[in-house]
Amino acid sequence: MDSGQLMGIIVGVIVVLVIVAVAVVVSRRRKEAADRNRAAEMREQAKADEFAAREREAKAARAEADAQQAELEAERLRQEARGRQEEAEKVRSGAQEQLRKADELDPDVVTAGQDTPATDTPTRRQMRSDETAGAPVSGEQVPGEQVAGEPRSGENAPGPGAAGGTGTTHPDDRPRNL
Repeated sequence: MDSGQLMGIIVGVIVVLVIVAVAVVVSRRRKEAADRNRAAEMREQAKADEFAAREREAKAARAEADAQQAELEAERLRQEARGRQEEAEKVRSGAQEQLRKADELDPDVVTAGQDTPATDTPTRRQMRSDETAGAPVSGEQVPGEQVAGEPRSGENAPGPGAAGGTGTTHPDDRPRNL
């Protein structure tokens, strides 16, 4: 081999080595650029995820606050309901007490403390319980109710000038405490 050929081989090897080195450098730069781009994208995604996480945390905090507000409102309504129930019970007991006192004052009402007369006159308490039980069965007469066709005791038959065919009633003939 001659020196010209040897020089050609050496130059050829050097050129190949330079080409390989340039290819390696370019490849690395491309890889670094791609890595930088991927890293930038990952950072952007992480920022978006962080923002979404903070937004979800804020929504969760709002939901928790709303739940606590609803619990407070429910407790306030429970207390209001208890107060109204207590008021209703006071009013009811006052009404019962007033009825009891009225029964004690009324000479026509037989109460448990008085001697019971031998007649079958119902007590006010019995009349109240009958009223709550429902309407009278047909054919039954409610105390103080006039049966059709029968004049009340102490009433006169309707006169010729009476309107509607009813007689005049004396104020003392009205039923009491009904």
